[in-house]
Amino acid sequence: MKKKFISLLVASTALIAGCDQGKAPTNGTAPASSSAPAAVVDKADAVAVVNGQYIAKSTLADLEKEIAVRGQGQTFPKEKLIEELVQRQLLIQDALQKKLDQSAEVVAQLEGAKNTLLTQADLQNYLKTNPVTDSDLKAEYDSKVGGSNATEYKASHILVKTEDEAKKLIAELDKGGKFADIANKHSLDAKESQNGGELGWFAAGQMVEPFSEAVAKLEKGKYSKEPVKTQFGYHIILREDSRAQTPPPFDAVKEQLKPLLERKKVQKMVEEMRKQAKVEILVPLTDEKPKAASADKAATGQDIVEETAEVIEEKSADGKTVAKEVVDVVEEKTADGKPVAEVVEVTKEKPATTDSSAKHHETLNAKPDTKAKKEDKKGDKK
Repeated sequence: MKKKFISLLVASTALIAGCDQGKAPTNGTAPASSSAPAAVVDKADAVAVVNGQYIAKSTLADLEKEIAVRGQGQTFPKEKLIEELVQRQLLIQDALQKKLDQSAEVVAQLEGAKNTLLTQADLQNYLKTNPVTDSDLKAEYDSKVGGSNATEYKASHILVKTEDEAKKLIAELDKGGKFADIANKHSLDAKESQNGGELGWFAAGQMVEPFSEAVAKLEKGKYSKEPVKTQFGYHIILREDSRAQTPPPFDAVKEQLKPLLERKKVQKMVEEMRKQAKVEILVPLTDEKPKAASADKAATGQDIVEETAEVIEEKSADGKTVAKEVVDVVEEKTADGKPVAEVVEVTKEKPATTDSSAKHHETLNAKPDTKAKKEDKKGDKK
């Protein structure tokens, strides 16, 4: 297939400033006026000359690297890339001739770009002079990945809505009831899947904290005598087995750990600089509260009520759509103290999940979503 060469004039404006310019000795043409001195490029180090301005070989090399990254390894003919740099140089010269580099807008943008480059350069310099060592990586690995106490658990559970229901099922188990049968009959996670509430193997960190703590305290073959409460309901947990977790080898994960440690180093460095700096905040740190509605609006009931709503949709095993909807309407008061709108909360129950162990892990791992989509609606007139 023929590769389509897309002009990079829009996609990569950052390299425009990288087109090194210099005075060509062949014709003596002076460079166009600029607010900063241009780098001098020798003819031997150039790939082209445009109206007396040299384009450095290093600029072409930078463009080739950028193309390789952006195009996921794709390459383009050298003549196409050089033509791109020639076009950029023509635009630069035209802009300088029109003194656009002196306009307030461009000056502000150049200052912003300069500041961004300086912050990046300072961080890179710090990491270059204070690199993450192999010993740092090994310590992080031993702490977070390869610890000797890492354990995996195999368990099943029965999930119900209320504590009373969970206690009744525990009583059935105490009388000799089979865990799998009770799970298939009563558990929100097993009614449809009929898998006996099995969760398969998992690490403690894969489950919500109350659940993982309860599993770790149980003996092999024992079930929890008290319901375990999480945001999903009440669990009865059966610990079936456990085993030492086999971590990935150090060499396989150390490159993944490196960015994490670099961020920690940078954060610590910036915090130290902040402590030593003299900083004065000149603006309020909290937003001002909106002004109260006028008496006229309150009297006519034309207050605006902010409404927050979120709908989470999931698919059950049989393809039915399940929705959990929470609607909160902000209560506002009119001048006489009567509410324009009351708080409304509607919750639709989430049914049993599928029989896949991965689905169970995903359910127990999930964090309650707190974000809400806001829409402005007018309150009902009194």
